[in-house]
Amino acid sequence: MAQIAAVAVDKATPQFDREYSYLVPDGLPVQVGCRVTVPFGRGNRRRLGLVLSLSQSEDTARLKKIASLVDRQPLIGEEQLGLMRWLREHTFCSWFDAVRVLIPAGLGMDLEDQFLAEPGAELPADAPKGAEKLLEAIRAGQGKTPEQLAEETGEKDLHRLLRYLMECGAVRSEINDRRRVLDERVTMVRPAPDFEPRKPLTKKQELVLAVLEEFGSVSVKELCYYSGVTRIVVENLRKAGAVELYEQIVYRDPYAGRDEESQAEPILLTDAQQAAYDTILAGDPGKPVLLYGVTGSGKTQVFLRLIDQTLAEGRRAIVMVPEISLTPQVIERFRSRYGSRTAVLHSSLTMAQRTDEWRRIRDGGADIIIGTRSAVFAPVENLGLIVIDEEQERTYQSESSPRFRTAEVARVRCRYHGARLLLCSATPSVESYHAARTGRYTLARLTERYSGQLPDVTIVDTTRTERVGEIFSEPLCAELLKNLEMGQQSILLLNRRGYHTVMKCSSCGEAVTCPNCSVAMTYHRQNGRLMCHYCGHTQEVPAVCPHCGSSLVRFSGIGTQKAEEELQRLFPQARILRMDVDTTMSRFAYEEKFGDFAAGKYDVMVGTQMVSKGLNFPQVTLVGVLGTDMSLYSDDFRSFERTFSLLTQVVGRSGRFDLPGRAFIETAQPHNPVFALASAQDYEAFYREEILFRKVNLYPPFCSLLTVQFTSVSEADSHAGARLFARLFTRLAQAEYADLPIRMLGPAGDTLYRVAGKYRCHLILKCRNDRRMRELTRRVLEQFYAQAPAGVQAIPDLD
Repeated sequence: MAQIAAVAVDKATPQFDREYSYLVPDGLPVQVGCRVTVPFGRGNRRRLGLVLSLSQSEDTARLKKIASLVDRQPLIGEEQLGLMRWLREHTFCSWFDAVRVLIPAGLGMDLEDQFLAEPGAELPADAPKGAEKLLEAIRAGQGKTPEQLAEETGEKDLHRLLRYLMECGAVRSEINDRRRVLDERVTMVRPAPDFEPRKPLTKKQELVLAVLEEFGSVSVKELCYYSGVTRIVVENLRKAGAVELYEQIVYRDPYAGRDEESQAEPILLTDAQQAAYDTILAGDPGKPVLLYGVTGSGKTQVFLRLIDQTLAEGRRAIVMVPEISLTPQVIERFRSRYGSRTAVLHSSLTMAQRTDEWRRIRDGGADIIIGTRSAVFAPVENLGLIVIDEEQERTYQSESSPRFRTAEVARVRCRYHGARLLLCSATPSVESYHAARTGRYTLARLTERYSGQLPDVTIVDTTRTERVGEIFSEPLCAELLKNLEMGQQSILLLNRRGYHTVMKCSSCGEAVTCPNCSVAMTYHRQNGRLMCHYCGHTQEVPAVCPHCGSSLVRFSGIGTQKAEEELQRLFPQARILRMDVDTTMSRFAYEEKFGDFAAGKYDVMVGTQMVSKGLNFPQVTLVGVLGTDMSLYSDDFRSFERTFSLLTQVVGRSGRFDLPGRAFIETAQPHNPVFALASAQDYEAFYREEILFRKVNLYPPFCSLLTVQFTSVSEADSHAGARLFARLFTRLAQAEYADLPIRMLGPAGDTLYRVAGKYRCHLILKCRNDRRMRELTRRVLEQFYAQAPAGVQAIPDLD
């Protein structure tokens, strides 16, 4: 009997993304969860693979052998393999798309070709031009990659020449496995066992051994420092057999030296917080809990107490926040309370730091993991609690494959570990609140602020109110001046970055659009260029209209850069902090800027939605909201919900402590009920209106939505692909799945019709997310890729 490995192969096209059987060579210690390299396809090109299972079989005649073993120990365990299968079934992703969210990018492997010259190889007389020069370059440095050869020789037809050299036997290629991020290592020293000196030791050597006797093992650098010797003394002791040197992996801590652990004081809960805490503990551990509380009600205190309880039980916890901008204050609080027991996972860390944090978590070096969406996959054993703060935020929905909802993955993990899942929000998603109201979730409430009072809110009708300058209303300007005089702080929300949001021609009415996307370019004052916020394209500002040649082009629309400039002009004495993507590109930018604002180094903070939630600043007593009307009328059925949530959250930043707060919302639609309900922080009333709209129009939570997007560089092909999918889906659903409730809408073009050079259209299916619906979708996708025009991609997104 021979050992057979079921292997998922990287970079397999959708129609060939399945498990493949490979023969395990004798003596190769392959285990489930290890990566291997395998020959794949007709050309037997080496690909990276992951072993999904092992079995025994006698029928091996047609099987290819595994080429090499990448990992000596399994990279992912039983739970992670189960998550891979769950992601593949529920999000229709490829095997390796699932692998890539389970392990950090730094642990990825790149397989690169290296070329070596065969000894004594001679080229034919009719060899093509450039072949001899290329062969000499390969001989001069055996094992060079195509990129290195192209740089050395300047050969433009490199791949054709390499293929010729290989066909005539002058050159062969080998595949090199290269880790993207190498481990950080340090040389350690320890005493050698049973050492008997053959000759007397010097005083310096005796001093070194005395240090080792006290500490056991230390790094060479530390040993030399504490004993006052040079490395040559340590090396002589090694040669004499007195000490042993060995390599040890060092974890690169992204927050090393930034804070110190302080004495953790017991958390004292108010009566309302204690009641919510008791509700959570008394609930069924297998049922998710929704902790709903108004802004500033102390939800964090409740889940900190819950984390303490989890740690006391000897279990571990994951705490998730929706955006990197929220992590500084959360990390500061957790690291000051729990110190090095805390690990952090988010995209602002370097690849090496994320890799080391992941390994530290896997090796049991951290008990509390804090992070954004990807932290839900942290390799935590003995998991006891997952907390998802601001659970309604759309950033918890992945927009690239695999397209998962964080809460659903968290439910799968909590079910596996028997852990609790806690969802927290002042404005929970309609789906979550409906689940709590109907008993599928446990509901815990906090209806009063922990400290301070809800702010007084004024809705400013911008169609009737005088403006001071171009942007700000007269009432808001007066309140800003009052705050400056009282030495209190203000936050202004403008959810559009840049200086001007559009450049438009007065003659023909056309806007200057991105050449790759169907969106208007945004003007950025700092670099004096037009920028596309979707594909990153930049260009100089045109002197005339690109469409009609008129010189009557003008800017319009207001972004955060323009708001900052206007504030500085109106209030020259004010210290202004702008927070948007453009000002927070550097590492630790959020920590430093929010820290400076908390320390009182700024008077006014103006920014995009990153300033709207989860922040606690005692001196903030005024909030102003600008330009919210656009979010009300997007093509998303959740537009009212998202606007209500954004307004409620940002208004809640004011008056969170002893000082009373106030907020001003500027709008041209003052009678829209969303503004009044958000001003009153009346989520219950908003929910009653919204759930009725969802029920009448059949939207979640009363159905599931499957959106399938079709993209192609060809406009005709993207639409042809959508029509093909609709025909295949209709035919198969009517033939074998007639019992499933399905409504199909479309095909139709996306609102953003072209992005990064690709045209986009979509289908929407209202359905029920169950096993048979997912099976139907996967079967249609397989048929689609067998018949679709080349280059058309179908991107399914369920719920």
